Amino acid sequence: MVDEALSAGAVARRLGVAVTTLRTWHQRYGLGPSEHIPGHHRRYTQSDLARLEIMRRLTAEGVSPAEAARWARQAPDPTPNGTGTVAPARILPTGRDGGGPIPVGRAGPAARGLARAAMRLDAAAISETIAHALAASGVVATWEGLLRPVLAGIGERHAATAGLIEVEHLMSRCVSEALAAASRANVPTGPARILLSCADEEQHTLPLEALAAALAEAGVSYRMLGARVPVAALVEAVNRTGPAAVVLWSHTRATADPTQLSALLAAPRRPLLVLAAGPGWRADTLPAGVVRPVDLAEAVSLSAAVRDSLDQSRRD
Repeated sequence: MVDEALSAGAVARRLGVAVTTLRTWHQRYGLGPSEHIPGHHRRYTQSDLARLEIMRRLTAEGVSPAEAARWARQAPDPTPNGTGTVAPARILPTGRDGGGPIPVGRAGPAARGLARAAMRLDAAAISETIAHALAASGVVATWEGLLRPVLAGIGERHAATAGLIEVEHLMSRCVSEALAAASRANVPTGPARILLSCADEEQHTLPLEALAAALAEAGVSYRMLGARVPVAALVEAVNRTGPAAVVLWSHTRATADPTQLSALLAAPRRPLLVLAAGPGWRADTLPAGVVRPVDLAEAVSLSAAVRDSLDQSRRD
């Protein structure tokens, strides 16, 4: 069976590089698409992809682009038996990386490409990959299938090696920018019925930013308080704005103090729904009446439902 030829965008996502990088490799080093059908754009075959994988790996390891391209072009039979397997590593020069890839579990090629781009600190490729996924699949699917696996893999590598701090910082910035752009592109109308906040001393905001972008995409208005919100300030915000729901995010047990949730339930303008979101919260410590969503999709669904319920009651 003939392997499917790929567009430049599909190859870029698999490799974790920008499309402009592919064009440069094509124009400068002759590593371009080889399949050509009259009247159509050229497309990359599995042999092309295998050579580009050699190019990507060697440049990531510190080999000069010209030298990497020479090795890629000379690699014998890069797809033996049509399998798409890259030429054996023994023919290739050794680079400087050696730290191994970011683990992404069972996530697909796009996540592996994003992880490779993160390891290279390639902000352009990271941003391009995320933007494409958001446009094609939406916020929830992009978060669950692409961003969360890569961010978790970076965290896993950091825990094991105490390294990748620079990778985590760059990746977080790119993700935050992409989610903010998605929120701006889907500004809902109507009053903000959902209040988003991190627990006191909680600094991990990306999951809350993903929820904000997903709510905007679903047409649900919200207010975002952000990181490290003291409980007194959170209660004051609730009393001043009267939200239908409050989502309180905790990433670690250290910030998951249930008294923060109890304070929300005791607020003069108690919200209809209090959501304890994040892995920090333990189900057996939550006050009665607090809901713990299992994932981003459920948090969006619950928030939208309580917004609709409040709006309906006010119309009646």
